[in-house]
Amino acid sequence: MLYHIPAIIPPELLKILAEMGHGDTIVIGDGNFPAAANAKRLVRCDGHGVPELLDAILTLMPLDTYVESPARLMALTPADAAKGDPPIWAEYQRVIDSHQANVKMSQIERFDFYAKTREAYAVVATGETALYANIILQKGVVV
Repeated sequence: MLYHIPAIIPPELLKILAEMGHGDTIVIGDGNFPAAANAKRLVRCDGHGVPELLDAILTLMPLDTYVESPARLMALTPADAAKGDPPIWAEYQRVIDSHQANVKMSQIERFDFYAKTREAYAVVATGETALYANIILQKGVVV
């Protein structure tokens, strides 16, 4: 047993976060995301939502301050863009802001997001039901 490890983080994810180096990326995918088809390393967290996992991960890992946007979202399709940003994105920004100041989230086109996922160190599959709830995080320097 360890102190200060959020209970939502399974041992496999803790190991992956420790192995990741500066600049490595991890994807947290919603329940519809093709995680297994695109992951080098896959961690299943099916009973959890993305905001809770994002909060737990950022408790252990800083985001990269050497890039413009260390948090990237899957961009909306043109048809969905007319509906406005998904409410979960504001929740992500709130969670990120609670851990680290001045972090800008950006968007990546859907198929570019999949390509970046295939390059990521790991993918976390969740049970998140919100649409467009996928996020890529780039690890920063631990000091």
